[in-house]
Amino acid sequence: MADIIVIGSLNADLVVKSPRFPQPGETISGEDLQIIPGGKGANQAVAAARQGVGVAMVGRVGSDSFGPFLLENLKSNQVNTSHVLVDESATGTAIIVVDANGQNSIVLSPGANGKVTPADVDSASFLNAKLLLLQLEIPTPTVLRAAQKAREHGLTVILNPAPAKSLPAELLANVDILIPNESELALLTNLPVNDASSAEVAAKDLLKLGIKTVIVTLGSKGALLVTSTQVTHIDAYKVSVVDTTAAGDAFIGGFASAMLSGTSLEESVRYGCACGALATTKFGAQPSLPTKEEATRFIK
Repeated sequence: MADIIVIGSLNADLVVKSPRFPQPGETISGEDLQIIPGGKGANQAVAAARQGVGVAMVGRVGSDSFGPFLLENLKSNQVNTSHVLVDESATGTAIIVVDANGQNSIVLSPGANGKVTPADVDSASFLNAKLLLLQLEIPTPTVLRAAQKAREHGLTVILNPAPAKSLPAELLANVDILIPNESELALLTNLPVNDASSAEVAAKDLLKLGIKTVIVTLGSKGALLVTSTQVTHIDAYKVSVVDTTAAGDAFIGGFASAMLSGTSLEESVRYGCACGALATTKFGAQPSLPTKEEATRFIK
């Protein structure tokens, strides 16, 4: 099928820039509405594909006008869409407000993403694939089945536990590399996470569940790589932030592509940090995802 399989969400992002986030009950004026391809699954698929890696997407879109829009965008980014089904429900959407500092506030409507089933996973071929990327914008039983099938076929399973939610131990036990941010790590472990040292404590707690590697993304503070034998803090690249939407997805796509090329864990995290930083310098989710050439030039 491809080197990387992504099983996850496809969203139409309805994005408005505003000077700030409105208070409850308040109406403020923003800029013109933009409709941009998004969804954590599709973002990570495009992020990896732009690094020159073969990527296939498994998921669902709706039968509305957003569905063809998202599928054509994936195809234009060389992502295999043969296992993206068209559902009778609405396509998943995200309502995103971006403030003057580039920070975002997001409300998701899952739509067809909520209809992705374990049977969808079983219909996809995992032959010759090396990595599976998972997130939590589709039902948890489907994510679990995907992780189990990947393990059966010898793939490395990478889980981005976002949006944050509690997860069954059975799922975590089938994950090789977990990539949470600070709030997601805190929710998974019921431990306080507010800096690199507390993130290390919480990450080590997750290693006890059988996860081999935990990579905590720390935003402007970089990332923390934690294994049973290594704890390494990788600094962030300094950039002028325009919009943080999809920065985490850019990190994961860059990290996964670097791993596939045989790069060490630490250097793969560093490359992911570069991709994540670059994504914050442009507006929108998938339009901000860097190519391999852009990332390489930026690092130099």
